[in-house]
Amino acid sequence: MTLPHSTYRLQFRNGMDFAGARRLVPYLERLGISHLYASPVMTAVGGSTHGYDVTDANEIDPALGGLDGLRRLADDLHARGLGLILDIVPNHMAAHLENPWWRSVVTFGAESPFSRHFDIDWTERLTLPFLGKAFEEEVSDGTIHLAFDPAHDTLALRYHDSFYPLHPGTHSRALEGFDDLEQVSRNPARIAAIHAAQPWQLTDWKTAGRHLSYRRFFEIAGLVGLRVEDPQVFDDSHRLVLDLVRDGTVDGLRIDHIDGLADPAAYLERLRRAVGPDLPVFVEKILEKHEPFATTWPVEGTTGYEFIASLADALVDERGVGALAKTFAPLRREGHAGSYAEEMQASKRQMLSENFEGEVKRTAMLAKTLADRSHADLSRTTLVEAIRGLIIALPVYRTYTTAAGGDERDRLLLSAARQQALDTARPEAREAIDFIFELLVDDETCKVLPDCVEFRTRLQQLSGPIMAKALEDTLFYRENAFVALNEVGGDPGGPTGGAEGFHAAMSARVQNMPHGLSATSTHDTKRGEDARARLYTLSEAPDGWIEATQRWVTLNARFRRAHGRAVPEPDVEWLTYQALAGVWPIGGLKDREAIQALGARMTRYIEKALREAKLASNWSAPDVAYEEKVAGFVTDLLGHEPFLKDFDETLSPFVDAGLMNSLAQTLIKLTAPGIPDIYQGSERADFSLVDPDNRPLLDVASLTVPERPHPARAQFMDYKQWLVATVLAERAQRPDTFAGPYVPLDLSDGGKQAMAFLRGTPQAFALTIVPRLTFGKTQPDALRLTEDAMRGLALAVPTGFEGRTVRSVLDGRTVILDRTMALSELFHSEPVAMLVS
Repeated sequence: MTLPHSTYRLQFRNGMDFAGARRLVPYLERLGISHLYASPVMTAVGGSTHGYDVTDANEIDPALGGLDGLRRLADDLHARGLGLILDIVPNHMAAHLENPWWRSVVTFGAESPFSRHFDIDWTERLTLPFLGKAFEEEVSDGTIHLAFDPAHDTLALRYHDSFYPLHPGTHSRALEGFDDLEQVSRNPARIAAIHAAQPWQLTDWKTAGRHLSYRRFFEIAGLVGLRVEDPQVFDDSHRLVLDLVRDGTVDGLRIDHIDGLADPAAYLERLRRAVGPDLPVFVEKILEKHEPFATTWPVEGTTGYEFIASLADALVDERGVGALAKTFAPLRREGHAGSYAEEMQASKRQMLSENFEGEVKRTAMLAKTLADRSHADLSRTTLVEAIRGLIIALPVYRTYTTAAGGDERDRLLLSAARQQALDTARPEAREAIDFIFELLVDDETCKVLPDCVEFRTRLQQLSGPIMAKALEDTLFYRENAFVALNEVGGDPGGPTGGAEGFHAAMSARVQNMPHGLSATSTHDTKRGEDARARLYTLSEAPDGWIEATQRWVTLNARFRRAHGRAVPEPDVEWLTYQALAGVWPIGGLKDREAIQALGARMTRYIEKALREAKLASNWSAPDVAYEEKVAGFVTDLLGHEPFLKDFDETLSPFVDAGLMNSLAQTLIKLTAPGIPDIYQGSERADFSLVDPDNRPLLDVASLTVPERPHPARAQFMDYKQWLVATVLAERAQRPDTFAGPYVPLDLSDGGKQAMAFLRGTPQAFALTIVPRLTFGKTQPDALRLTEDAMRGLALAVPTGFEGRTVRSVLDGRTVILDRTMALSELFHSEPVAMLVS
C-alpha cells in the first residue's frame, strides 16, 4: 500500500473546477503534498456548493469538467508523483428530480426498479416534503397546477419551478372530462384527485420532522438514505468509483458519514474486497474523547477530528477554563442554566421530541411490533420514552450491534446507558427500557424475533444524528463559555488534559491508528485552525479577557435593541466578542478593509449561531425581526471607534500568543502520529468562521512557497507556509522515522512552558519542540519566546540519544544532544524547533 505522507483538501465548486485544480498541482508539489484530497465530484444538484447532494453516482460532474477533466487532473498529479484521494458519499443521494433514480421512484413508486435503492417505507405513499404550506392550502392558493413538463415529455403537478411527474397510469384520468390543462388547474377537487392517485404525496416541509416515509440525512429532507447494505445497491452506486480505482485514476478514498450506514463494518469489508488491499481508505467518523477507533475496520483511520481535540489538550490552560465557565454561568438564559451534562441531555431530548419526532415514532412502532410478538405488555408511549432515555444516556454517536451481535465495549456502553435511563425514568417506563436493552444486546432473543436486526439498525442510525445535532448544532451554540473547545470531536464539558493528555492520546494513536488523517481545519469545523489557536489563549489570561468583556458590555450598551427584552442577550453578546476575537485581522485596526469585511461575515455567523441554538430563533421558524436586531448590534459595534480601539488594544497580546499557538499546532500536526491533512489555504492562514465562511475560492495564481521569512506578526502567513513546506520535505525523506515510535519528552518545568516529543529510534529520529502558554511572553518584534520565559528551562534527552549530532531543520544549525538541552538553545532563532538525526 502506498500511503500518503500528507494530504491537501480541496473544495470543488464555488469557482473551483478540474482546470483550476490542475493549475494548483505544481504548487502542491512544491509545498510537499503527496495526495490531493478532493471533495465529492460526482454529479450533484445544479448549483450545489458542496457536492454531497449527489444526483448521479456514476457520472463525474460536467460542471467541474467531467470524467475527462478528472482524468487530466489525475494525470497531472501522477506525472509529478502525487496521488488523488476522492471523497465519496455512500450514505445518501439527493432527493431531487435531477436524480434519475429518484425521478423514477417518484414516477413509478414501488414499481420503480430503484424503489429498493433508497431507504423508503413503502407501506405508505412516498412523502415529498417540499411545499411551503399544507397541500390543501397550496391547492386553495392556486400554486399547484396540472402541467406538461417539456424537459421530460410527461404530465406533472407543477409547484413553482418543480414538475412532479404523474404515474403514467394516471395520465388519461387526469384530463378526463376537461378540455385542457388550465381548466383542470382551476378545479381544486380535480387537482386533489390527481394528487391522491399518485404513489407520492406532497407535504409541508415543516412536517418532515414529525413524519417522513424515507430516511433522511440528519434533518435534511433533500437527502435520502441509500441502502448500500444491499449488494445490488452497492454495485450500482459504486460502479464508476471502482472503475476509477481499478484504472489507477484514484489512489485513495474518503468515506463520508460512515455512521449513517446500516452496518459500517460490513460496508467497509465489501468495499475493501472491491478495491483490493492496497488502496488507502479513510472514514469520516467522529470519536468522542477517549473513544477508541474500531481497529477491526479495514481502513487506515479517520479523517482526524479527534486530533483537534488532542491539540486542545496541548495548548489550553485548564486553570483559565474554569474562570471563563464561572463568569459565563450567570449569563445563560432562564431555563437553560444547568450543568453542561444537563444541557447536553436537554439538547438531546429536544432533538428526539421535536426535530426527529418522526424517526423516534417509527423506531418505536417497530419496537411495539417486537414487544407484541414477545407478549410484552408495553405501550408505544413507554417504548418512545425508553428509546429516548437510552439515546440520551448514550455517550457516543452510535454502537454497532448487528445480526452477528456486538463487541464487549458496545455491551458495556449500552449497559451503562440502560442504568442511567432507568435512574431517571418513570416507573412505568422501566420495563420498556429493559426490553429495548434486551433487543440490542441479547443475540439469542434477537435470533427468534423477526425484525429485531432492523430495530437495532434503526436505533443506531438514529442515535448518531441525535448526537450530532444536539451537540454540534445546538449545544455548541448555547454553551459559549469558551468556544475554542466547541469543536467537532471536542468535549467542552470535560477537563483538558494538558501536555500529559496530548502525549497519552498520541501514544495510543501510534498504536491504534498510526495512518489516520491529522486535521486542524476541515469543511465542517466550527472555526478555522488559526482562529481556534488564538481563542485557546483566552484560557491563559481569563481575568483580563473577562474584565475587557465587562467593559465592552457597558461601552456598547446603547446599541442593544428592544425585542420584549434587551437584545442581544448576555450570552449572545459574550459569544459575539469571542467570535470576533477569533477572526480579528492580524494587522488590527490598520487593516481597515478586513475590518470592514467582518460586518457581513459576522452577521452571517450570528444568524447561524442564533438558529442553531434554538433558543430565540431556529431554522424552521426563524424570528427574523429578532435576528435583524442582533445583527444590527453587531453592525453598530463594528462601526463604534471607541470600541474598536479598545478591542484592538486588548486583543494585541492574544494575537501574538495565538500566532505562536498556530505555529506550534502546525509543527505538531506535521510530525505527530498520523498523516497531516491541510485544508485548502490553511497552510498560510485560516481565520474563518463556520461554513460557508470557510470555503473561499483559492487564488491559485498567487500561491507560491516563500523563501525563509522572518518569524514576525506581519510575516506570519509566509512563515507558516514556509514551515509547512520545510517540514513536509523532511517528512517525505524520512518515512520510516515518522512511522516509528512516539516518545514523550520531559521538560524541567513539567511541560508548562513547552512540549516535546521524539519520533523514531536511536538509529533515525526526529525531535519536535514547541512552546505553550505563551501569553505575554513573546518578543515585541518577533514570534519567539522572550529570554525571561525560557530562562532555566531545559529538555531531558532520553538515554540512547544523548551525544548524537542532529540538524536543526528550520535554521540549519548542527547541534550535539546533551543529557539536558536548554530551551533557549533549541529555540535559537525560531518560534518552534525540529531536530533530525
